Amino acid sequence: MIFLTALFTGFLGSFHCAGMCGPIALAVPVVEPTKFGKFKSRMYYHVGRTITYSIIGALLGAFGTGLKLAGLQQSVSVIAGIIMIVIALYQLFRFGVIPVINLRWIGKTTLIQLFNKRSYTANFGIGLLNGLLPCGFVYIAAIGAVATQSVLGGTLFMFLFGIGTWPVMLTISMISEWLNAGFRVKLSRLTPLFAFIIGILFVVRGLNLGIPYVSPMLQQPQQHEGVATCH
Repeated sequence: MIFLTALFTGFLGSFHCAGMCGPIALAVPVVEPTKFGKFKSRMYYHVGRTITYSIIGALLGAFGTGLKLAGLQQSVSVIAGIIMIVIALYQLFRFGVIPVINLRWIGKTTLIQLFNKRSYTANFGIGLLNGLLPCGFVYIAAIGAVATQSVLGGTLFMFLFGIGTWPVMLTISMISEWLNAGFRVKLSRLTPLFAFIIGILFVVRGLNLGIPYVSPMLQQPQQHEGVATCH
């Protein structure tokens, strides 16, 4: 269920990406001036972005493993869900945005150089760097990656999150001439609702309700029986 949630998060998050990160995706150079060339150019960008997400997921999954070893297996999912809900409520009632970290070290110069090269390799590089840019919904997915509590789980979660963004992002990039900035802003305003739904899913998952796939029972440490003594 948690990996279906990753796809769900990516798909819903892509509406936010269309509003906030859309300008970068739409600006990715088209290497060959054909419909297939346009599609291929965007794909290299999205593959690069998804690879970066996967690497981030591996690191966060490793952190989650440490929490699991500390006996926080059930609590991690609940806490992750609560954080997502708080983020959603903050946006809904404060009309603010999810706080982001200013990552100046990514290097604007490098990004500009890649945009000027107009090649599939450059588009792939743009995607790799774009995966490191501050994004509220990536932060939400990152919390989910921690909740998997394994390196493989975190990698797969963020990979599926990236894949989940493809349908909407590819469609928008292919029909960009029909869209305006106002439409993309309206899409980004759906973010709080999506974040709230995903947060609820994570809280329910961590409550040990015994619901298959939705809230499965987590294995509890086995109690060792004491050694019987003769009297």
